[in-house]
Amino acid sequence: MALPQAKQTATEARLASLTMPDPGCTKAAREGALARVNQMGLPGRRDEYWKYTQPDTLVSPQAPQAAVLDAGEPLVFSDVDRLSIVFIDGVFSPEDSDDLTLEGVTIDRLEDICCKDIHWAKELYGKLEERGQTPVQRPLAALNTAYATDGVAIHVTGKPSKPINFVYRHESETSDAILHHVIRVESDAEVTILETGPAASRFNKCMEIDIADNGTLHHIRAQGRDHERRAVTHMFTRLGKESTYKSFTLTVNGVLTRNEQVVELTGDDAVAHVAGACVGDGDFLHDDTVFITHEAVNCESRQVFKKVLRNGATGVFQGKILVKEGAQKTDGYQISQSLLLDDDSQFLAKPELEIYADDVACSHGSTSGAIDETALFYLRSRGVPYKDATNMLTLAFLAEAVDEIEDRALAEEIVTRLEGWLARRS
Repeated sequence: MALPQAKQTATEARLASLTMPDPGCTKAAREGALARVNQMGLPGRRDEYWKYTQPDTLVSPQAPQAAVLDAGEPLVFSDVDRLSIVFIDGVFSPEDSDDLTLEGVTIDRLEDICCKDIHWAKELYGKLEERGQTPVQRPLAALNTAYATDGVAIHVTGKPSKPINFVYRHESETSDAILHHVIRVESDAEVTILETGPAASRFNKCMEIDIADNGTLHHIRAQGRDHERRAVTHMFTRLGKESTYKSFTLTVNGVLTRNEQVVELTGDDAVAHVAGACVGDGDFLHDDTVFITHEAVNCESRQVFKKVLRNGATGVFQGKILVKEGAQKTDGYQISQSLLLDDDSQFLAKPELEIYADDVACSHGSTSGAIDETALFYLRSRGVPYKDATNMLTLAFLAEAVDEIEDRALAEEIVTRLEGWLARRS
């Protein structure tokens, strides 16, 4: 079926502004992704999963200008012992990165995998993204697969002693970054992946994660600082038998942020937890779109998302649990909640369950509300100033999402940054 003229015109204009890198061994994957983009067209407000979020600035030929902020403080996780992989406006910086050598892990540049006769990433690049296009189309992810200019491939075969940290620096007010990472976690291996930094004026990132039987991956991400930035991110994760995937995202600031998580539980007894906390002020739109598919027996999934909004900020949550036929004993939990600190902000939610098995325990809930006046009165009656009391109750509201982080030191780092943001905005 032909695309509507407006969508076709917008798609052609965006593609004309891009140049595909030398594809090498990823040629077939990139050409397939480009064909999907041309077939689907780039998203518009009339698309079902974009009706709450205006994608115009994400698909325009040129990136909108975004000021670079000197926050006067180090990035999140700066004090953590980690291996840092630094990208400046979407380009890998070997001078600023650590030596990419760590026990139990092999790290290669995306452009380097084609220099090797045999490389595991050749068979994974673009594959999970392609799988994730059904039943919901994700054209910006396909655009990423086709035109990604940089990224890394991480092969985890053991249990490295420290996390791997993607550090995204923003230095150009007109930067337009497209990054694609591929991660393979082998059986009985375990790794923690950190992400931090504003990345670029406009950022399109895709991460494909394949976790083998009994493998574990922890993912913790902090988005923020430069308020005028725009970002769309996709994470495609496939879990094998008895594997574990836990992801948490903190977002502060940003004119427009859309984070998509597509998770497939393909092996029995797999566990997937996806959580997020965001605080937004003013011209701020934050969209979490999550699709979790249960294909195996006795799997567990959790979605926990909390948003604090004020001064006209907008929060969006679209979460779905799909339980396929035969996926018995599924345990699926989904909660999305917003704390609206004034009458000008709004929270738009679309929770979904689609179940084709009869022995399951699935639930979803979504609420919006204001600060608990009784709790606020209790704190103030004991001498706590109004602003401090409000911040305390805000942190308590976000706690359920932050508690999804297993590493308590990293969780405390997130809480510290939240406290700082709230104090500055009081």
